[in-house]
Amino acid sequence: MANAQQPTGVTAAVKRAAVVYNPTKVDVDRLKKSVTSHEAAAGWGETRWYETSVEDAGQGVTRAAVADGASVVLAAGGDGTVRAVAESLRATGVPMALLASGTGNLLARNLDLTLDFESAVGLMFTGYDRSIDLGLITVHRMDAAESTHVFLVIAGLGIDAKMIANTNDKLKKTFGWLAYIDGTMRALPQLRPIKMKVSIDNEKWRSVSAHSVMAGNCGLLPGGIELIPEAKLDDGVLDFIALRPHGLFGWVRVWNKLTFENGVLLKSAAGRRLLELTPKGNDVVYRKGLDLRLRLEEPQEIQLDGDEFGLADGVEMWIEPGALRVRV
Repeated sequence: MANAQQPTGVTAAVKRAAVVYNPTKVDVDRLKKSVTSHEAAAGWGETRWYETSVEDAGQGVTRAAVADGASVVLAAGGDGTVRAVAESLRATGVPMALLASGTGNLLARNLDLTLDFESAVGLMFTGYDRSIDLGLITVHRMDAAESTHVFLVIAGLGIDAKMIANTNDKLKKTFGWLAYIDGTMRALPQLRPIKMKVSIDNEKWRSVSAHSVMAGNCGLLPGGIELIPEAKLDDGVLDFIALRPHGLFGWVRVWNKLTFENGVLLKSAAGRRLLELTPKGNDVVYRKGLDLRLRLEEPQEIQLDGDEFGLADGVEMWIEPGALRVRV
């Protein structure tokens, strides 16, 4: 069969990439050199560049990139930049590529994407697109103001948010995710159960207390910790986890659950059989659902994908299936 030919006078649209970059996280000169090389090899047009700022973490410039006709948008920065770019690419159909340059690189790890610089840049031009779910959260503030945001990995309140709020930024730059250990130690004096009312999937409100409540779109954390082993990025549901330890030994059981049981035993048939024979505790509670609503007795710090997000006295979290395309 003869090859199809372009009609006379019609020119195929030239694909153009866009790069949304955080100048404090990436080597911009190195990145521009790499992008220029890969775009030429792929036969793409000249890439457009958009810099984030204190005033615009990435949402505004990403909207500009989409309006300018970007075929793909590379998020070059930490988890905050990735989240901001995803927020503006939500439901646009324009895929997001990743150059993970932060402390946690949470989404890249959960997608098993390369953290190699050159390979990640090349993937923007040569990869294929996968649809994933997005987590949405409406945050209710003490002054009655509210705002809605996306999260790609985990949103939560309690010990996880306190840990992040207490982590030293200089340590993060020097030691990476290990700096969160210092943040955890600083948060320990603040540990006490949080009293709240909870409703999952519009069920009747229940009064509970927990040291931490999180909603996960996926569940792998730095250091190989499987926080939520059953969470999947494209299953159309959120996975909820509550930490409810009682005393010191309760925290030991939490640590054992999140590291040894989830990270080791669940990965083998023999380990799973052993867990079936082990008495179930309630130090770590898992649930699944489409939405989670929390009314807090006192305002609490919250976090989205590892970034502190201020105080809230209520939140609603839900899932939007297949709302984001990611280049993999």
